[in-house]
Amino acid sequence: MFFVLSLPSQQTFTAWCNSHLRKAGTQIDNIEEDFRDGLKLMLLLEVISGERLAKPERGKMRVHKISNVNKALDFIASKGVKLVSIGAEEIVDGNAKMTLGMIWTIILRFAIQDISVEETSAKEGLLLWCQRKTAPYKNVNIQNFHISWKDGLGFCALIHRHRPELIDYGKLRKDDPMTNLNTAFDVAEKYLDIPKMLDAEDIVGTARPDEKAIMTYVSSFYHAFSGAQKAETAANRICKVLAVNQENEQLMEDYEKLATDLLEWIRRTIPWLENRMPENTMQTMQQKLEDFRDYRRLHKPPKVQEKCQLEINFNTLQTKLRLSNRPAFMPSEGKMVSDINNAWGSLEGAEKGYEEWLLNEIRRLERLDHLAEKFRQKAAIHEAWTDGKEEMLQKHDYETASLSEIKALLKKHEAFESDLAAHQDRVEQIAAIAQELNELDYYDSPSVNARCQRICDQWDALGALTQKRSEALQRTEKLLETIDQLYLEFAKRAAPFNNWMEGAMEDLQDTFIVHTIEEIQVRQLVPQRDQALIEEHARQQNNERLRRQFANQANVIGPWIQTKMEEIGRISIEMHGTLEDQLTHLRQYEKSIVNYKPKIDQLEGDHQLIQEALIFDNKHTNYTMEHIRVGWEQLLTTIARTINEIENQILTRDAKGISQEQLNEYRASFNHFDRKRSGIMDAEDFKTCLISVGYNLGENEFSRIMSIVDPNRMGVVTFQAFIDFMSRETADTDTADQVIASFKVLAGDKNYILADELLRELPPDQAEYCMARMAPYTGPDGVPGALDYMSFSTALYGESDL
Repeated sequence: MFFVLSLPSQQTFTAWCNSHLRKAGTQIDNIEEDFRDGLKLMLLLEVISGERLAKPERGKMRVHKISNVNKALDFIASKGVKLVSIGAEEIVDGNAKMTLGMIWTIILRFAIQDISVEETSAKEGLLLWCQRKTAPYKNVNIQNFHISWKDGLGFCALIHRHRPELIDYGKLRKDDPMTNLNTAFDVAEKYLDIPKMLDAEDIVGTARPDEKAIMTYVSSFYHAFSGAQKAETAANRICKVLAVNQENEQLMEDYEKLATDLLEWIRRTIPWLENRMPENTMQTMQQKLEDFRDYRRLHKPPKVQEKCQLEINFNTLQTKLRLSNRPAFMPSEGKMVSDINNAWGSLEGAEKGYEEWLLNEIRRLERLDHLAEKFRQKAAIHEAWTDGKEEMLQKHDYETASLSEIKALLKKHEAFESDLAAHQDRVEQIAAIAQELNELDYYDSPSVNARCQRICDQWDALGALTQKRSEALQRTEKLLETIDQLYLEFAKRAAPFNNWMEGAMEDLQDTFIVHTIEEIQVRQLVPQRDQALIEEHARQQNNERLRRQFANQANVIGPWIQTKMEEIGRISIEMHGTLEDQLTHLRQYEKSIVNYKPKIDQLEGDHQLIQEALIFDNKHTNYTMEHIRVGWEQLLTTIARTINEIENQILTRDAKGISQEQLNEYRASFNHFDRKRSGIMDAEDFKTCLISVGYNLGENEFSRIMSIVDPNRMGVVTFQAFIDFMSRETADTDTADQVIASFKVLAGDKNYILADELLRELPPDQAEYCMARMAPYTGPDGVPGALDYMSFSTALYGESDL
């Protein structure tokens, strides 16, 4: 390796070496001359490494010098440094380039290589450290180790960040680099014990300052502030822990809000579904049915997705809590997943009852409409028949009638009485229909009852008038028969007249046979009835077509949903390929399922036609629309949950370093004891499983374990909870003690921490987070404003309350 090092590097390296050699009470004046015998080189390595090298040769001969330099080079090589083209002879001979190259190698190994910031090391780590420390300062933008430092503000910012009392940064100007550089160099030498390794004139006077010189000098700042670096490491740990808690708390807040909103929607919806106030007309009830269809098609599906997402968020949150060594999340009272499932069950129960009530009400209204029309028809026919009958019965025509006329009137009246008796059945039918309309809560029952009452009252009046007229006719007949006896003799003498009278009576009797209006009306009704039957036949044919149309699709969709459910179950339970393979497979399934949605929508359309046609049975299929809807919702929910379970298993696997083989072993063990092949173990199966792997379980111990794997007391153990439990010892997670130790560093070893210290060491939002939750410190060594970081840290892990 050939090094081209400038004069500033030689000056810087000399100063750097002396900053260490003075700890041993010595120094060098000329870097290429004073290391030639190897003695001070070995001493330098002992000081910076803290280790003892082999005993040096004290002779003055060249061979002794080469031996000493070789001991130094061997020590450097033992630290993993490859020394290319650097030999002891060149160092002994005073080769300046080789000597400077060797010193640069030592600087890289012992001053820079161990610098590590956020998983970067050496040069990149040092640069990142500079960027982070100077980020808050205006006019400072550190991108490299040459021109980024020319104005001197970068050096001043590093000092001010760690020791703000040493420099008044606000008075510095970017256009005065000489003042800035000299201020930084003087302060560093006087207060930080960092020797002046650079000249301001050399930096300002060159287009590109020497990179190695600046790196060496900046590394001295890094090591000078090593205590602050310790604090930064502690702050980083705290930041990560707080970030986990903040993310988890956000997930908890999201869960609580989503659960609250969902429960509120259920609470508002159930009373609507339980409102069974009947409507008066078929039109208004069909509008209710249409509103219910809108609810099922438009309003409920997003809530099904919300419920599914809620369960997914809950499971993911619990997984993250377990992986970060936090206690399980316990939702607010009444907002557990089981509470939401219970409320959802009540909603679906109300749905089922509401739809059944709607259909029964529509059937009732259909029957009511039919009965009401039947009542009107029969009442109209009866009222037409009774028209004029009271006037006819109230006539006094018998008062001027002869005996033969009276007999004719009697015959006519007997015929009317017979006809009246025949109409008794119709009146009773009308009354029975009115009674049924009343019992079925027909909305227009008052007018029906009034009309029925009028018919009955009129019927009673007709009966009374008929009886009265019958009695009057009979009295008149007897009277005329007496008169007829008196005139018998006269009659015998007047035979021709009698003959004429009899003929006249026959003629009169013939006119009363013409009672044919009803027969004429019947003949008119026959074609009307034929037309009604034709129309009904066509309606029934259309209904049958609708039944078959729905059944043909339902008999395909129903089994398809069942098949997909079974396939998803197999993918999640069987061990084919990696978790990523299973995830890919499941997402393909999800896509194919979503693409099937138009067929469900088409079936909904056919179902609507069936309901509008008032069809309430279908012998061609065992699937109802409700079966299909529930199955479809379960399918969407199951695929989403299963995908989430695999994602959580990947989280657990990666966090705990579980191999695919271990995961397969866990799955095989779980499947063996999942006797119902449902993807979950009940408590007894889980207990048997634990015993089989060597756990010696008493009731108390098993209860403790169940509280870990089933924190929400569902009575079952999922595969996710199972692998969390089985691999719980392998997790590399932060603990409360580690966080307490980190806070102790930030607090300067005190048992409490101050708000200023939090604001100085942590990002503003996380500092505010701590201050808002830390209790006041109550120890005897406390001061005003002291905060208790210990109880706060234990609360982060559920060991106390925030």
